[in-house]
Amino acid sequence: MTLEVDDLTITVRESPRRKTLRLTVERDQSLVLSAPPGVGMPTLEAFVRRKQAWVYQKLAEKALMQKQIRQKSYVQGEGFLYLGRHHRLNLVDEQEAALQWHHGRFHLRRDARPDARHHFIRWYSERGKQWLWQRVRMFAARLEVEPAGIRVQDLGYRWGSCGKGDMLYFHWKTMLLPARIAEYVVVHELVHLHEPNHSEMFWSRLERAMPDYESRKQWLAEHGMDVEGI
Repeated sequence: MTLEVDDLTITVRESPRRKTLRLTVERDQSLVLSAPPGVGMPTLEAFVRRKQAWVYQKLAEKALMQKQIRQKSYVQGEGFLYLGRHHRLNLVDEQEAALQWHHGRFHLRRDARPDARHHFIRWYSERGKQWLWQRVRMFAARLEVEPAGIRVQDLGYRWGSCGKGDMLYFHWKTMLLPARIAEYVVVHELVHLHEPNHSEMFWSRLERAMPDYESRKQWLAEHGMDVEGI
C-alpha cells in the first residue's frame, strides 16, 4: 500500500506488533511508514504531514552525503571499518599478500598502494564469504530454509538480494557494518526465501526471527551511508 502526500510517495507497512507509527527514510531515499493494522489513511496522512519538514531535511542530508563522501587516502594511520570498528592502516615494505589484517590493523604493501581500493574490496569480499556464510547457516536453521549458497559482490545501493535458485547475494560493504546490523541484512534475505515480496507476512516472519529488527533496520537507514568512501 502506498500513500501520496504532495510530492512524497510513502510505502505503508502494517505490523500487528506495532503500537505507534514510524516513518523512515531508507538508504536509497525511499520512504517507509510502519503502522499498526487498521489505521485509516487520514490518520496516516496527518502523521506524514507533521513529519514533512523532517523528511525533506533527511532527504537533503542523504543527497548531500552522497555528493560529499570522502574517499580514503590509503596513507599511514588512515582508518578503515571492519564489522563496525575502525582499524588503522599500516604501510609496510614487504609482506606476502598486498593487504593483510592482523593484530587489529590493516597492513598494505607500499608498492600495492596504486591498487589499494581493489585490494580492500577483495579482502572484504573474501572475509565476507566466510563471516556471512557462518551467519547464514546459523539463521537458516532457525528459519527452516536451505539457501543454495552466497556470493559477495558490489550490489550498488542494495545491501543484499535473494536470487534464482535460492542463492543469496550480499554487498561487500556489509562487512563494514556493525555485526548486529550485518546480521539483520542476513536475516532479511533469508526471510525472502519464504516471502519473495515485502508483504505484511514478510515483516511478521522477520519480526518472529529477529524481534528487535526494527531498531537494526532504523540504524541501517540512518547510518548506512557512514560506511561509504572506500
